[in-house]
Amino acid sequence: MRKILIVGAGQSGLQLALGLQSKGYDVTLMSNRTADEIRSGRVMSTQCMFDTALQHERDLGLNFWEPQAPRIEGLGVSVAAPDSSRAIDWVGKLRGFAQSVDQRVKMAGWMDAFARRGGQLVIHGAAVGDLDYFARGYDLVLIAAGKGELVSMFGRDASRSPYSEPQRALAVAYVHGLGPRPEHPEFDAVRCNVVPGVGELFVMPTLTTSGRADILFWEGVPGGPVDAFRGIKDPAEHLALTLRLMERFTPWEHARATKAELTDAGGTLAGRYAPTVRQPIGRLPGGGLVLGVADVVVANDPVTGQGSNAASKCAAAYLASIVEHGDRPFDEAWMRATFDRYWATARHITKWTNAMLGPLPEHVVDLLGAGGQLQPIADRFANGFDDPADFENFFFEPEKAAAYLASLTGA
Repeated sequence: MRKILIVGAGQSGLQLALGLQSKGYDVTLMSNRTADEIRSGRVMSTQCMFDTALQHERDLGLNFWEPQAPRIEGLGVSVAAPDSSRAIDWVGKLRGFAQSVDQRVKMAGWMDAFARRGGQLVIHGAAVGDLDYFARGYDLVLIAAGKGELVSMFGRDASRSPYSEPQRALAVAYVHGLGPRPEHPEFDAVRCNVVPGVGELFVMPTLTTSGRADILFWEGVPGGPVDAFRGIKDPAEHLALTLRLMERFTPWEHARATKAELTDAGGTLAGRYAPTVRQPIGRLPGGGLVLGVADVVVANDPVTGQGSNAASKCAAAYLASIVEHGDRPFDEAWMRATFDRYWATARHITKWTNAMLGPLPEHVVDLLGAGGQLQPIADRFANGFDDPADFENFFFEPEKAAAYLASLTGA
């Protein structure tokens, strides 16, 4: 039985640990917090997982919350005009529903399941020196902890990382009491509200520790008016600022948030990080090699909602590579090939996300505008969140965008 150590108990680390466990591997999982500490702690993320990522969970029987979590059937885009009205507004329908489960619920539940099924769970923060000692007892060591000292083992890939500084200031609030959308209230949808030059506001239904809720998520351009959450520690103050900014920049969303209140004292989060692609292999002081997983090696800004989706896709790709490899050694060549297998998917996510962080080019604004009159454009854009590779066909290049528009209009 092959022994595998996974450091980090997020979407990718836990999904991979549970997947390997189901295949008969001897898996040790290291986490710096217990399940109860995660469950009762602060929110860790926003997340909206689309059909492909959800299917990876279903394939492993890990979709524990599918009956309770809201079924998200659409994705809407609004673009603010200078007078704070909506210059663009539409909702695209998803082919397969999406869902959001608060990671405090999911990670704690998955961690309990891993331990209940006989997995070795070690609650301990890991430093590079610790890993140097531990690694000798395992056939493979995977690093899935995207923050802290361990990430420093993986060098930045400058050729794939155009940004060296954070491109957005992030502020999250989980709330109860949000009113329904006036447009298409009959189904749940994620709302992406673009305020040119200022940032984006995302509103998404979720399942949290206290049941159905909604996430209000500001992405502010650094130095702009939405970059205002640094230093705010009081959750009530955080929510009040979130709502004031909504009233100013997205009044159509604020109109349904007048009775919003935080789900719990841990329901807010703020921060920023530079989107970065790193080298996939880390070298321990004693010479051992470790393989980076998900946002350890490909960390994109959340502006396209791809974090948990990418983590799920990475875990699925790595699981397949490990199982297919059989009893052969997990050497450097295998590690590089395993990452390349994931990068074939992740490169589309990274390209699209980085494009959305800059000013939108004219042909993209034209496409978004046409989505209000041509439902196939709205639907295709919405489903690109599940399969970002499709954006290569109509989004990046003006010529392809024009050809796509012409195919719909006959012009």
